[in-house]
This record gives sequence, structure tokens and C-alpha cells, in this order.
Amino acid sequence: MIALKLAYRNLVGAGLRTWLNVIVLSFSFVVIIWYQGLLEGWNRQARRDMIEWEVGGGQYWHQEYDPYDPFTIRDSHGSLPEGLKAKTEKGSHTPILISQATIFPEGRIQSILLKGIDPKQKILSIPSEYVETDVEEIPAVIGTRMAKSTNLKIGDLVAVRWRDVNGTFDAAEARIVHIMKTNVGTVDNGQMWIPLKRLRNMMQMPGEVTIIVSDKDTAVSGAVAGWNFKDQDFLLQDITEVIQAKKVGISIIYLLLLFLAMLAIFNTQVLSIFRRRKEIGTHIALGMTRGQVVRLFTIEGAMHGILAAIVAAIYGIPVLAFSAVKGFAMPQAVDSYGLAIAEKIFPTYSAGLVIGTTLLVLITVTIVSFLPTRRISKMKPTEAIRGKIQ
Repeated sequence: MIALKLAYRNLVGAGLRTWLNVIVLSFSFVVIIWYQGLLEGWNRQARRDMIEWEVGGGQYWHQEYDPYDPFTIRDSHGSLPEGLKAKTEKGSHTPILISQATIFPEGRIQSILLKGIDPKQKILSIPSEYVETDVEEIPAVIGTRMAKSTNLKIGDLVAVRWRDVNGTFDAAEARIVHIMKTNVGTVDNGQMWIPLKRLRNMMQMPGEVTIIVSDKDTAVSGAVAGWNFKDQDFLLQDITEVIQAKKVGISIIYLLLLFLAMLAIFNTQVLSIFRRRKEIGTHIALGMTRGQVVRLFTIEGAMHGILAAIVAAIYGIPVLAFSAVKGFAMPQAVDSYGLAIAEKIFPTYSAGLVIGTTLLVLITVTIVSFLPTRRISKMKPTEAIRGKIQ
């Protein structure tokens, strides 16, 4: 208790020097928590959007299908497995047929993926109900990114050319019936969604599909011959790796902030020991052990972290709460990265994040505060009282 009182009195007596250290350290608290919360908010938002728009509860892929190899798309299709027909009829699974095609917007040539989807499906957030339109042309739904790159609007006609399963080229006009807005670029960029039945007729593939998406609330069990099941962890691996890479990269900023704050505290401790050598000698001469004096100076340094946490809470809680409510606007340039990035990301601050960051900083401050005090153990009381230090 005496050590705490002396440490507090010494900190208050240091005046401006103490508060400068506290402010720098509190800034480290707030920045680390804010950026970690931003990454966690992006991670949760991206995973939620991808599950709702693309992943579902998992997907069955045709054994030849590889989304990163366009040469596999032509042969990656097969009849709906018997074991999944009943689930598809109940609505817990939805089939998607994927085919390559070419469109000619405004006289330009652009390769796209034609994706056939059941207009009545409710598993994905894709507005498939719009493709159930009684028009002579091919009813098509595209995303805002696709609309921007092709300069297509609702009601526009665009020529589509494809090659069916027999290798015969054919062409027709597609009418844009809806433009969807989504944060998931992988269901938007270079893609056109049309009725599944219409695409099967165009490709002469009756009853065939490329992937089968399951409902996120439906448990998947059992292998299906000729089809590979990909769970959510596999399908969300890309966004998970990006988030982890971001966390590793931003750790450099954390280390720089902590280094600056720790350097200030270390220098303060060294200067304090040098200027207060007579006080140290007096304490030892009056009966305090060297360990007690070391503990006193270590507590003084550690109290920088405690005061910093209090100061950070005073201005950090309103700032972090405001950012969590209003969100952080993302630059438009990141929209073309192919990742699920919303216009605004809302940071998420968990109790574990706040407590973990606080403990990390407090432990680091305590260690840095202890290191300079080792010189006290080498002092002789008589020389310290006379102002000498080894």
C-alpha cells in the first residue's frame, strides 16, 4: 500500500512528463483496438455476405469443376444426383448450371459466365425471381459491377453467343430485367444470371448442373458419387486468408506504436532513477530493501499503463462507439479486388479484444518499467546519498 501511494505521488509530481507518456500510450490502446475491431467487423460482414449470396451452407461441385480453371467449365456438368433430388424439390438445395459465353455490348466483345438458377430458389440472396419473366428474349439479371463495365441498363438488349454441349455455336438476344446490388463481387463480375431451364435448353443439357448449393441451416451428410462437397470453411478460405494477412501486416503498426510508447516510458524510468538517486539511497538507508525500491519504480512505470487505460476509456469509448454505429467508408477502388467488401464496414469490438489488448499493453509496460530498475540493485546507499551512481 505504501509503495502504491509513493508511486502515485511521484507520478503526479512528475507533471507534464507523466501525462505525455500517458497520452501516447492511450493512443496506442485506441488505435490497436479500433483497427482490430475494423478487421473483425470486415471478417464477419464478408463471411455473412458470402454465405447469403454465394456459399450457402456449402456446395456440391461436379468432380471436373474448378472455378480457377476456365478450361474445366465446358466438361463440368452432370445430372442431378439421385440422393439430392428430393432435397432440391424440398428447397433445401438449389442447382446452378455454369457455362461460358460471349456478349457484345455496344459492339465490344466480352467473355462472361452464364449461370442458370432456379427462379423459385430461396437459399441465396440472388434476386432470381426476376428471371421468371415472360419475354421473348433471354431474361437476365446482372450486378452493378457488370452493368458498369458493359454500360447496360434495365431493359437493354445485348447479343449473347454460346457453344452448346455438341460444340455448335448459337446466339440470341438477352434482355436485362434487373440489376442487383451486392457486396460479393464473385457473383457479379463478368456474370449473367438466367433461368436454369432456359440455359439447359440453350446448352442442350437437360437436367444437368454444375454445382448444388445447400441451405446454411441444413446439415449435410454422406458422400455423393461424382460430386465433391465443399464446406463453408473451404469456400470462405480466400477471405479468411486475406483477413489474416491484413492482421499480420498491421502488426507492424502495432509494434511501432508500442515501441514509441515503451521507449518513452523506458527513458522516463532511466531519467527518474538518475535524478532520484539521492532519494533511492535515502530509502535504502532508512531500511527499505533493494527489492522494495525496485518494486516501487516498477509500480510507477506500470501505473502509466493504468492511467493510459483510463484516459483511453474516456475518449476512446465514444470514438469507438461512434465508428461502430456510423461505420468506416471504404474507398471505391477496393470494389474491384474481387473480395466481399461493403461500402461501409462496421467495426466489431468484443470483450476479448478489449481485455486482451489492455492486458498486452499493461504487461509490456510493466516489463519495460522493470528493466531500468535493475541498476538500483548495484547501488551503494552511501554513494547514492552523495549523488553518485555506478
